[in-house]
Amino acid sequence: MAGEDRVTSLQARLAEAGYIAERSLSASLLLFTEMQRPLLLEGDAGVGKTEIAHVVARVFDCPLIRLQCYEGLDVNSAVYEWNYQHQLLSIKLLEQDRVSADDAEQAIFSKRFLLERPLLAAITQPQSPVLLIDEIDRADEEFEAYLLELLSDFQVSIPELGTITATSKPYVVITSNGTRELSDALRRRCFYHYVDYPEFDKELRIVNARLPEVGPQLSRQVVAFVQDLRKLDLRKKPGVAETLDWAAALLKLGINSLDAEPQLLLDTLVCLLKTREDSIRLESFEVERLVARAL
Repeated sequence: MAGEDRVTSLQARLAEAGYIAERSLSASLLLFTEMQRPLLLEGDAGVGKTEIAHVVARVFDCPLIRLQCYEGLDVNSAVYEWNYQHQLLSIKLLEQDRVSADDAEQAIFSKRFLLERPLLAAITQPQSPVLLIDEIDRADEEFEAYLLELLSDFQVSIPELGTITATSKPYVVITSNGTRELSDALRRRCFYHYVDYPEFDKELRIVNARLPEVGPQLSRQVVAFVQDLRKLDLRKKPGVAETLDWAAALLKLGINSLDAEPQLLLDTLVCLLKTREDSIRLESFEVERLVARAL
């Protein structure tokens, strides 16, 4: 199959799995899966970066292993740690059997006492999983540097056991919200794709695919309203997930047009506005203007 056809084919498979992807993203995903190089997805929170990893796992029918990054993330939480309670119990049993210190050390630092965390689990699967390293920009720079060995050689070094090389290479998806600059070393090891807020037509397709019961009229109004809302000076712009939540809420309340019940519509904006500042910023007259433009 020619390259162009393969991109189109993957785009169709993504749509069947519930993800509407433009051609450029489909091409990035094709290269990422064919070459099994890590893929760095960067963009604002809420644009659908994490969902891409989930849909790749569905399309390729493979496990998804997720590492949620945060400040202070360390090796014990991300890679491995020893099961100390079981080790202590084993030491007591070995002492009763008068086992030598060297033999005891070798016994207690064996794989049966090793607790696999996401990074180690990802390289020891019989089938290549999708490894989602979510919001890498929340982790410390020291942890980011630690990742380089895994991303370059797909192996993990454990002092007591040596180097563990990947049984099968995972499909690594790394997401970043851009809250801090990532290192050049990390970027060099990855393919890169910037995920932006969807254009009107794409977001409309997403709403229609996920919530077909909303209907063509309301779905167009919802998307038009949210698209204009993102142009305002908000602290937290609503993402696609918020668009879907709002459409579902309107459906639950029996609202079939944005101009049907103005006060009730204002009440539903809790689905879109996620900070106190934004709630204060969006006054009722501005909501009326956005509604008028969406109709």
